[in-house]
Amino acid sequence: MTGHPAGETASAASYGDGTRAVRAGLPEPVKNEPPLPGPVFAAHFHLPGEVTGPYTYGRDTNPTWTLLERAIGELEAPGREDVDTIVFASGMAAVSAVLLSQARAGDTVVLPDDGYQALPLVREQLEAYGVHVRTAPTGGDAQLTVLEGARLLWIETPSNPGLDVCDVRRLVAAAHTAGTLVAVDNTLATPLGQRPLELGADFSVASGTKGLTGHGDLLLGYVACRDPELAAGVRRWRKIVGAVPGPMEAWLAHRSLATIQLRAERQWANARSVAEALAGRTEVTGLRYPGLTSDPSHQTAARQMSGFGSVVSFTLPDRAHAERFMSALRLVEDATSFGGVRSTAERRGRWGGDAVPEGFIRFSAGAEDPRDLVSDVIRALNQADSGA
Repeated sequence: MTGHPAGETASAASYGDGTRAVRAGLPEPVKNEPPLPGPVFAAHFHLPGEVTGPYTYGRDTNPTWTLLERAIGELEAPGREDVDTIVFASGMAAVSAVLLSQARAGDTVVLPDDGYQALPLVREQLEAYGVHVRTAPTGGDAQLTVLEGARLLWIETPSNPGLDVCDVRRLVAAAHTAGTLVAVDNTLATPLGQRPLELGADFSVASGTKGLTGHGDLLLGYVACRDPELAAGVRRWRKIVGAVPGPMEAWLAHRSLATIQLRAERQWANARSVAEALAGRTEVTGLRYPGLTSDPSHQTAARQMSGFGSVVSFTLPDRAHAERFMSALRLVEDATSFGGVRSTAERRGRWGGDAVPEGFIRFSAGAEDPRDLVSDVIRALNQADSGA
């Protein structure tokens, strides 16, 4: 279970996100010790006599994980003591841990059919274990139509890469009425943009590789939940498969959390600025950003999100046009990630697997000066239009 940062009281839920972020997970102050202790590198711990205490073996527990898990829990559900967070070596390790620890042969799991590209791989594995899988789109709360009899509903909102949004409260209410567990992939929103546990979900799951840590220099994942029994199953799965983060990665992630509000506010503002600039371009179709009042998902997103994320998606006329645009960008890296302080983009169709047009672009706004970033995008569009 998570604790409070040093000196924090039960009124911590009233703190602003910036205050919470810079103090999340810190231990009680100790004279002459750093506020955030360095990473603990240990495969084993001194363990004389009976097996007692929190730290026994490096695949089970680590003090550096403990502090990070507390910090993430404080961001996911401010002011609550009953949140259990489990960190993993990657986002996919966290996703797999929830699905494979909760579903048994003969169970039914509902997945989005427009979610993260690796979900079809998870589906194959679930079906190999005898789990039945149903899918439906994120938009329009379509997963409700295939929910009957399911053990677990997996929601991804906003969806990646199409940025559709579903009504989490509505889906949770229907699922729980039917005895179905609900997990929400919160990678794109981060805990500052959306808090699935507060919306009623059983699990909040994310890749910490993206906006949570925000520097594109580590792999990490986590699961947060408020049911001790469910959390124990996820933690047991981590122990069995050994999908544990290194202490250095965990420490870097915790250090990075201190700036999440600063990063997110600039990135979200930049994403909106880019989306507004794209809205006036005749060659751009299918523009999606939940923060635009014109976006089909805006009203739903505004009811459950406090920030709309750093990702914008849109489509250029064809593959060649999109590749000219990508080649012309100077401040935006061609990379297959999002949520970082440096803007990234890619022609998503190059991977296959996503049901998107050849000219589809997933754009992740970084923390650059907004004027510079928008100017770079407009210049690259103009160059792509000219055929140069």
